[in-house]
Amino acid sequence: MTKVLTNRFDLKGGACDIDVYLKTGGYQALARTFKDFTPDQVIEEVKKSALRGRGGAGFPTGMKWGFVPKESKRPKYVVCNADESEPGTGKDRDLMRYDPHLLIEGMIIAAYALGARDNYIYIRGEYWYIKEILEKAIAQAYERGYLGKNVLGSGFECNLYVHPGAGAYICGEETALLESLEGKRGHPRLKPPFPAVVGLYGGPTIVNNVETLAAVPWIIQNGGEAYKALGTEKSGGTKLFTVSGHVNRPGNYEVAMGYPLMSMVNNECGGIPGGRKLKAIIPGGSSVPIITAEEAEKVNLDYESMGTVGSMLGSGGVIVMDETVDIFETTMNVTHFYKHESCGWCTPCREGTRWLFKVFERMHRYEGRPGDVELLYDLADKILGKSFCPLGDAAAMPVQSAIQKFRDDFDRRIKSTLVQINTAAD
Repeated sequence: MTKVLTNRFDLKGGACDIDVYLKTGGYQALARTFKDFTPDQVIEEVKKSALRGRGGAGFPTGMKWGFVPKESKRPKYVVCNADESEPGTGKDRDLMRYDPHLLIEGMIIAAYALGARDNYIYIRGEYWYIKEILEKAIAQAYERGYLGKNVLGSGFECNLYVHPGAGAYICGEETALLESLEGKRGHPRLKPPFPAVVGLYGGPTIVNNVETLAAVPWIIQNGGEAYKALGTEKSGGTKLFTVSGHVNRPGNYEVAMGYPLMSMVNNECGGIPGGRKLKAIIPGGSSVPIITAEEAEKVNLDYESMGTVGSMLGSGGVIVMDETVDIFETTMNVTHFYKHESCGWCTPCREGTRWLFKVFERMHRYEGRPGDVELLYDLADKILGKSFCPLGDAAAMPVQSAIQKFRDDFDRRIKSTLVQINTAAD
């Protein structure tokens, strides 16, 4: 398989040093951009590639770039969302750790396409060591003329800054990220207007994930059609997946879009340890609906295929669970996370996540009441689609899908309670 993102991972120390990056083809796409492409042609090439946002939403990248107005009285910005806080996901960390210049090159090309002079990488606060790697790489790019007032003699000015967050999950949502970047509390903004029109400091802004921007140099160097051909018709290229849980070889794997999920689990990841059976997989990070072992056997790693089993590709955090796992316990753990990370801005999410966890706690103590499973589902329904931002949906969908597909693990908590009551009565 053609490696778009991880071809330098196997180098000793990765490609953190600019000389290593240059020797392995680095910044050639940027040079070609200035030589052969107008800004509009860059956007069109990205549209041809069928590259979709790798942060979770899966929105077509070229289309998103096309929303930025050609003329603006305010400055334009490209912002990289490196606030990787989705449980089960760790791909962006490795991209920045082993190949920081790939991200930088992708951001410069994006900035050229959109006419953005000052641009930002908003990085998760816990990634302090990666912040140092990025800042060193950025300094090298300035020294060699890839950043600054006159990039490669093109007359285009591009500056890049790294801004750390403070560990808030909500800041992975693009408008909350922009609020935080402006020095405010990370609350989501009402949309519309969308950031492409009114974003950072009121200027047109594109917010893209690390992996999304890292794919751009390959697209420019090899062509959008070639990138699209690596994947499927509507999900072009390759994607990084972070596989954790009950597999023999957990880690980050780059595979082509459309690759069978179980082929990755069995081939790349070495299958389930101890000869145990697969029970369930969360295919895209903790916020997406869970799927059964039977569903996992027939689904592929692309956006359309995941939709056929009622789930999503999300951010690519594949969490594998064998037959020993109690889905009630894992869902309670996820619910606790979203309760803790709710920013409190809107009532459905603020109150709903707390009530969900209260019912989970009661059932966890084997004090569940008849109707509690239905209550959990109903509470999730009152959050789903009714919160200010997608965090509410992220809390609700795992609960509803777990109840639908693994009802026995929930009913067991109620049945145990009834047995205890009957025994005490005797």
